[in-house]
Amino acid sequence: MVKHQPLQVYERQLCLSCLTGIYGCRWKRYQRSHDDTTKWECLWSFILFGTFFLLLVWFYFWWEAHNDYNEFNWFLYNRSGEWSDGTVPILATTAAGFTYIAFLMILALCHIAVGQQLNLHWLHKVPVTLLTTVIGVISVSQMWGEEWDIISISLQATGPFLHIGALAAVTALAWLVAGQVARAEKTRFQIVVLLIYLAVLLSLYLTPLSISSPCIMERDSLKARPDVIGHQGAPMLAPENTLLSFRRALQLNVSGLEAEVAISLDGVPFLIKDRTLRRTTDVSRAIPERQYEDASFFNWTDLRSLNAGLWFLKDDPYWTVQYMSERERWLVGNQTVCSLEQMLQLAARTNLSALFTLRRPPPGHPHHFSWVNLTLATVLSSGIPQNLVMWSVDWDREVVRQKAPGFQQISTKKQLLETLHQNGISRLLLRYNQATARDVMTLYTVNEPWLYSLLWCSGVQSVSSEAPQVLKKVLSPLWLMSPDEYCLIWVATDLVSFALVLGIFIFQKWRMSGMRSYNPEQIMLSAAVRRSSRDVNIMKEKLIFSGKSLSKLLVDVPSLCD
Repeated sequence: MVKHQPLQVYERQLCLSCLTGIYGCRWKRYQRSHDDTTKWECLWSFILFGTFFLLLVWFYFWWEAHNDYNEFNWFLYNRSGEWSDGTVPILATTAAGFTYIAFLMILALCHIAVGQQLNLHWLHKVPVTLLTTVIGVISVSQMWGEEWDIISISLQATGPFLHIGALAAVTALAWLVAGQVARAEKTRFQIVVLLIYLAVLLSLYLTPLSISSPCIMERDSLKARPDVIGHQGAPMLAPENTLLSFRRALQLNVSGLEAEVAISLDGVPFLIKDRTLRRTTDVSRAIPERQYEDASFFNWTDLRSLNAGLWFLKDDPYWTVQYMSERERWLVGNQTVCSLEQMLQLAARTNLSALFTLRRPPPGHPHHFSWVNLTLATVLSSGIPQNLVMWSVDWDREVVRQKAPGFQQISTKKQLLETLHQNGISRLLLRYNQATARDVMTLYTVNEPWLYSLLWCSGVQSVSSEAPQVLKKVLSPLWLMSPDEYCLIWVATDLVSFALVLGIFIFQKWRMSGMRSYNPEQIMLSAAVRRSSRDVNIMKEKLIFSGKSLSKLLVDVPSLCD
């Protein structure tokens, strides 16, 4: 007696059910389809993939912008008047959106791999993530446009490794592309898909020709480690521009101290970054009626009476207060506004250089015209050797050179080399994104090891940092390789990728040709096999859903079984 088995064995296929259910809310078997994806759904797939790559760039931008998070928060403070860490919600929403879109993209690729029709559910088609990202990009461009340079700068440090990662991802996609080419019935479609994939692959093979990094160099050409200047002291460990902050910086073996200087109403240069005292003092509690006044309109007696440390314990701008001991918190909570003379005396005792930028008092201030002479007199009376002072003020520079010829004259603006020599300027103080190889300069603000390593390889002499405790641990560049080593890695990676792609295409072609060799009689006979192959199951599903030759097969079942 011959045991007959049904034409189609209905297996549970839990993975396939979850795949089609999550992506398109098609949980039932009859809702699945091996038909071609509609043009409308193809459009949504392109939107999905475009959103993924936009989010990838957005996520990379914020990951590398970690060096300037404090600068971004300071911009927000100047606009809103309230201090908060604005990077936290941005990072949280970016990570959530990227994870969500990446998950949908993986589901789409899995649909293609198993030959299922793409049918994105309407809930996933609501472009909230795309619109949010576009709004974020526009906002950053308007408020913080110069920060986009961080992408091109960081690629000099991550480019060789991102190239290997991108090549690995595109090589892995060869499995899907080869399957689509082998499965497609239209020659034109096969050619288009194959050409697009090969173009992308070839461009990645040749990408290293456009990768330029100062860390690809001979080890003997590496210059000395750049000096680290404590910008506002060590503001991650103590309140900025206070004596405690500068002492913390000295403990970290910095080569100099840097601060921003304003002039008080009675002519005392003091240290502050903001226009007002609201953020870094308790002026809103001590003198609330004057909290919005320019800090330069306070006399030194009033400034000395304000507390310049309690805000640090309250706001915890760098998430470091929790690691402080009780004594450290007591010291932080009892800091006062620091004068320029106090900082200079501290630098003189430790034989460190002093770098400061001077802000001119606003109109109506009694020292609006005498601010340079007043600051110069303070510097000369502080006792610091002239060769340790870096003078950055362009106003009355000739007068300053005559009275203090020993000062190191520096400029905060890029100028012609002849102009710099005429003004006796020996060094530039620039933001790190304005650096060029031929300049002798100090770059600000450098807080991340990867950026410090990159500038080290570039030959920069010194950097200004808010995180000297982090850069102190960087004793050598994070990576360094010779051009020959990089060329070897590049060629080896390309050859391995090409071999894998070629092998995948050959295997997929052989696999699909074996699948197409099944005729209806073979499919019927394979039903008697206990564990039918996945290809046979797919073919049987196609026969059932299409109704093709179904009546003929049912008629021939008895004869086949006999």
